[in-house]
Amino acid sequence: MSLFSYLLMAAPQGTDAASGGGASAIINFLPLIAIIGIFYFLIIRPQSKKQKETQKMLSALKKGDKVVTIGGIHGVIQTVRENSVIVRVDESTKLEFSRSAVSSIVSAAKEEKDEKESDGDKNEKEKSDKSDKDKSDKSEEKKE
Repeated sequence: MSLFSYLLMAAPQGTDAASGGGASAIINFLPLIAIIGIFYFLIIRPQSKKQKETQKMLSALKKGDKVVTIGGIHGVIQTVRENSVIVRVDESTKLEFSRSAVSSIVSAAKEEKDEKESDGDKNEKEKSDKSDKDKSDKSEEKKE
């Protein structure tokens, strides 16, 4: 059934105000309004959120980021320009891509340094905890 015929069926048959024809038209349009609302919340809104996140990611590209392009090429960003980025794929191979061709950032340059520092801090903490435990064990042995 086409939308036009549905609208014709929804039109009130009589012109009598007491028949409640206005309320009938509103009730007939409720499913259409509900479908529009469902489409908005399930399709339009998530797509616009994803587009904003992608735009934010593309504007945050910087030198040293490990990226994957939409073609599946992995590399490290060497130079960031206004509309393009130069990606180092191999030791001597550099390719220029449009910013929009970057699909995702695998790891950011700053995050790698932070992770190395935090790993070093964890190792030092584990070593100090181990030495504290050894000291307490030795002191218990001396007491016995």
